[in-house]
Amino acid sequence: MTLELRVAALIKQIPRFEEMRLGDDGRIIRGNSSLEINPYCRRAASMAINLARETGGRSTVVTLGPPQAAEALKEMLAAGADEAVLITDPKFTGSDTLATARALSAALRLIGPFDIILCGLNSVDADTGQVGPEVAELIGLPFVAGVRTLDLREQELHLGCERDDGWREVVVELPVVISASERLCSPAKAKPEIFQTISNDQIRHLDAASLGCGPWGSEGSPTSVGKTRTLTSNRRKIRLSGPAEKVSEQLMQLLIEKGLFEADQHQSVGRVQNSTNVFDRHPVTVVIEPGKKQLARELLGKAAEIGERRNANVVALVFDDSNSMDFASWGADEVVRSMSNGLEELAGRLVADWAVGTQPFCIIGPSTTWGREVMGRAAARLGVGLTGDAVELELTSETLTCWKPAFGGQLLAAVTSASPIQMVTVRPGMLHVLEPRIATAEIVDLPILNTGRVKIVKHEVNEEVSSLARARRVVGLGLGVHPEEYPQVRTFCGYLGAELAATRKVTDRSWMARGTQIGITGLSIAPELYIAVGVSGSFNHMVGIRRAGTVVAINPDETAPVFDQSDIGIVHEWGAIAPYLIQSLVELECQRENGALSG
Repeated sequence: MTLELRVAALIKQIPRFEEMRLGDDGRIIRGNSSLEINPYCRRAASMAINLARETGGRSTVVTLGPPQAAEALKEMLAAGADEAVLITDPKFTGSDTLATARALSAALRLIGPFDIILCGLNSVDADTGQVGPEVAELIGLPFVAGVRTLDLREQELHLGCERDDGWREVVVELPVVISASERLCSPAKAKPEIFQTISNDQIRHLDAASLGCGPWGSEGSPTSVGKTRTLTSNRRKIRLSGPAEKVSEQLMQLLIEKGLFEADQHQSVGRVQNSTNVFDRHPVTVVIEPGKKQLARELLGKAAEIGERRNANVVALVFDDSNSMDFASWGADEVVRSMSNGLEELAGRLVADWAVGTQPFCIIGPSTTWGREVMGRAAARLGVGLTGDAVELELTSETLTCWKPAFGGQLLAAVTSASPIQMVTVRPGMLHVLEPRIATAEIVDLPILNTGRVKIVKHEVNEEVSSLARARRVVGLGLGVHPEEYPQVRTFCGYLGAELAATRKVTDRSWMARGTQIGITGLSIAPELYIAVGVSGSFNHMVGIRRAGTVVAINPDETAPVFDQSDIGIVHEWGAIAPYLIQSLVELECQRENGALSG
């Protein structure tokens, strides 16, 4: 190896979820919560250290935070980092993702250049995943997300990447910014008795003055957090016991009474397109991810509602050759398209350039791997606020209020933006799907760009994973169900009309695909019905289903924590009760066909 790489890792401290407490006002009581390094950031730091060692180079760990953030840097130095940089100053207080990205970018330019910059896939307290793409845009580098395998070949990185819907393999030339998945490598750690011997003198400090004129902190942060809503888990905790056949009948009756087997009820698109309408000149805009039609319907439906209230045009920004009339029927009045192969870097540039000339009221995009980079790059390029991973959108006067989960899903926070263009990414499966309308749309073609710096070698889509986020019913598997029993579980899912998910321990054993993992380092979902089978009920998993409607737990261990977080608990082996549940679903389907059950 002839390269002597300079590698940087960007890390962040987050509260320990298990120790967090909420005050009467619904806000976090921070004094009682200790801090830890975000788990994804530990992987980024570990890989930075390893790459520097292997090439005879140098690793640098960087964080933005208060003076006490030095403790995290001391641990990384003890774990093997060559140097550590703390960006700290009261002027950085209140930094949102854009202000954070600006400060980190300024620091990287000052102490760099670097061949590789690593960051975590996202921070598990906020789950935005947009600082990495914004840093890449601000310093003019390519970006690759969710890296699980890394192979350095001279000036190229060959990377295997975990995506929301599957797997991607890419090649990119150095320098580059990449985000680390959970399974990229072991986390960087050091024992307290070792890193506590490291002094502050071994850490380089950068203040606001050393990075330039800013603006920094809250002054340079377009987004702000307002009121919060606590998500309390008021589960019914009904416990069913007895013979498997009887318990199965009781469970089905309870689910029927809850209306969980009724047909989907879709609203219709509120405003029928009319070319004689005089629209507000600031359109409501939706960025459409290639190949994600269901997600496009969700976002365009909400955009149509906002457009109706503002009497504003709804514009769909499209990056492939999809049928434009589909987008029109789902709520778009205008389809603006560019055949740029959907490459994130190019799509981000096109969104920003289009917005400069059009000045839309808002831009709504998907909170997916693709959407986070596209929207993050566009926001950084435009210098506007971006709210990440929203689950609800509300229009109040001239402001779009974006409700997003925070602190492991324990509460929802209302985030607003003071930018003239308000941007937000929305988590898949959170918005109502509207019935199509009969409509036509104006079609506008943008230039074709083919100068992306990330070359996609392979892309595999797992359809099972793609449909999980929007599923009405989900069955989650824990270690209590062996793969030999999976065919029976899939049969059950087929009759139930459910998608299959898993805990981290199941995906760690490769029993299920990584993309099906639910929890703090996986997906967060909100199905109407979640059935946890053989799941112990750890915090890290259950936080991913906080917004589920009804939770059912099936576990032979009556002391399993999952029962305290479920509406209905069944103390039984899966294999014993499964045949009766399947038979009940078969009978239910017969009743529906005979008209005995509505829906």
